[in-house]
Amino acid sequence: MAKLVRVFIILVAVAGAALLVYAKVIKHDGEDRGFTTVKVERGDITEKALAVGQIEPRVRIQVKSKISGIVKECFVEVGDKVGAGDRLFEIAPDPTPQELLSVDNRQRSAVASFEKAKADYDRGKVLNGQGLLSAGDLDGLREAYELARVGLEEARANQELTRRGRVSEGATRVETVIRAPISGTVLSRSVDNGDPVVPLTSYQPGTELASLADMSDLIFKGTVDEIDVGKISVGMPCRIKVGALPDSVVNGHLSRIAPQAQKSEGATLFDVEIELDPGSDLTLRAGYSANSDVVIREKKGVLLVPERLVHFEEGGKKSWVEVPEQGPEAEPRKVTVKLGLSDGLNIEVVAGLKEGEEVVQRPPKEIS
Repeated sequence: MAKLVRVFIILVAVAGAALLVYAKVIKHDGEDRGFTTVKVERGDITEKALAVGQIEPRVRIQVKSKISGIVKECFVEVGDKVGAGDRLFEIAPDPTPQELLSVDNRQRSAVASFEKAKADYDRGKVLNGQGLLSAGDLDGLREAYELARVGLEEARANQELTRRGRVSEGATRVETVIRAPISGTVLSRSVDNGDPVVPLTSYQPGTELASLADMSDLIFKGTVDEIDVGKISVGMPCRIKVGALPDSVVNGHLSRIAPQAQKSEGATLFDVEIELDPGSDLTLRAGYSANSDVVIREKKGVLLVPERLVHFEEGGKKSWVEVPEQGPEAEPRKVTVKLGLSDGLNIEVVAGLKEGEEVVQRPPKEIS
């Protein structure tokens, strides 16, 4: 009897070990055959184009001076908010000795020319009254007198502008105080007290004193690769990820696509602009680097598989995946699938697979 019990116990132990081995084989048969499996799951997928750029104000104004000199006083600092017409800088004239001598000599010359023209005109009026000078000749003397008077006023204004930096004769008002052309925030200040200033003229750009922008009106400016630009259009929704705010997303919509490409480091890129949607409570700053996903198409709750598991034939006209067969020695079989959207990592399965099915994932081939 004891012998029968021992035999029974041995048989039970062997059967249990066989069951464990079989379960392990069933569980890892894919791995033993050189592959693993991935389940078909439902999820959201988005076809998108990537735009790389930064956050910038829509309008940025450079403040420059129309007179030369040195900075006498700065009234603003970077970050200050100003209104249109507020004082920014005062420029003190700094003429060279040659410029002073020149304007003084021109003023004296203009005085002499005016006095001569006035005397000639006064004599002409007397002679015309005596009938010794025609009306036409008198008109010529009057014209010369008026031109000399204008020349004298111009010489005096130039002298005042050169020496004092301002002109206040008649309706002309020129002053040395530089005022804000718009309301906004001071983004940068390029000069300090005592710095020289070159004026803005038709022949030179002049010294940039500061830059202003309305920080309540920001946009995204960036570039899109030529491969994607044909897929996007104005009005498409965009999701902007700011590098300095990694946990936040700013929504917007595509507002402009450049008609002409630009070359950058061998790549062909197109400039784009994205309007930011109102209502965001994030504090954005000019110059933040950012990436934007331009949403071309989007689907939710569809069947997805990793795109790397899909095989293509006939130039992409036919697609299939491998699914495991039952049994440790059975080879995977091919299943033809119909595909939809792709985001470069996952791809939508329209037909051919069901949720929960497994797809064969083979290890990458080693390159010798």
